[in-house]
Amino acid sequence: MRLLVTRRLPQSVEEALAARFDTTFADTPLTAAAARAAMADYDVMLPTLGDDLSAAAFPEAPRCRLLANFGVGVNHIDLAAARAAGVAVTNTPGAVTDATADIAIMLMLMAARRASEGEALVRAGAWQGWRPTQLLGLHVTGKRLGIVGMGRIGRAVARRAHHGFGMQIAFYNRSPVADAGLPARQVAALGDLLGESDAVVIAVPGGAETRHLIGADALAAMQPHAVLVNIARGDVIDEAALIAALQARRIAAAGLDVYEEEPRVPEALRALPNVTLLPHLGTASLEVREAMGRMAYGNLCAFAEGEDLPDRVA
Repeated sequence: MRLLVTRRLPQSVEEALAARFDTTFADTPLTAAAARAAMADYDVMLPTLGDDLSAAAFPEAPRCRLLANFGVGVNHIDLAAARAAGVAVTNTPGAVTDATADIAIMLMLMAARRASEGEALVRAGAWQGWRPTQLLGLHVTGKRLGIVGMGRIGRAVARRAHHGFGMQIAFYNRSPVADAGLPARQVAALGDLLGESDAVVIAVPGGAETRHLIGADALAAMQPHAVLVNIARGDVIDEAALIAALQARRIAAAGLDVYEEEPRVPEALRALPNVTLLPHLGTASLEVREAMGRMAYGNLCAFAEGEDLPDRVA
């Protein structure tokens, strides 16, 4: 069975894949045209974020019958087009949860305590010593955290914030959550959640339903001292509206691990001192990436053996 892996993976994962399949390893994001050609040449593919698997990537009768996506987010894959072409899609849930929640807390602290500004000051050789009023930020302990999206990652963020910092948790979710697993209050309207929160973490899935969920109106609802963190997908936030809000100090700060047009980050965003910018580090630890690889491998093996796919999304 011929397998195309679109990006280099941890060595242990590559060895397992190469031992089980006739595997080709690439390391360049697929364009829609390249993906379409690959679907005619390979039985299965292991794509990831950045590969263009829009409708144009799917031929009418592809040889490829499975996209074992490396990552939980599948908004780069047109699931309806995949179904129409008879191509199954799996992902890697669970493995990414804790690592991504850790990054959310790190970004919240960095944005609230102005850590990026402080590091830049030291690196520039401009720090002149401790002063009582230097780089005063937001003390997060006991403050109100609003979580947009109370799925696996949202709950993991809530646990860390509540148990670690005594934060009061409220959340907005498109469906009712009967038990969040800790003291937390579901808020019916997104604007109400944003308006009452000292810090906001975005943890919703990407896709058409959540594109620009956080736009100018949502940002205007936030408090001037509040910080915004995005560890979901970049296009959940209207990046132009966020830049305007940060420039005008309508919100205090932001912490971002994802961007609307990755890997392009607008110069206006990079120039802002009150935003912490990370290069999509959410799951960037060896053990997590190995776990993601094992999940993708498990889905590929199940397909090869004619078994039910453990992590099927389409």
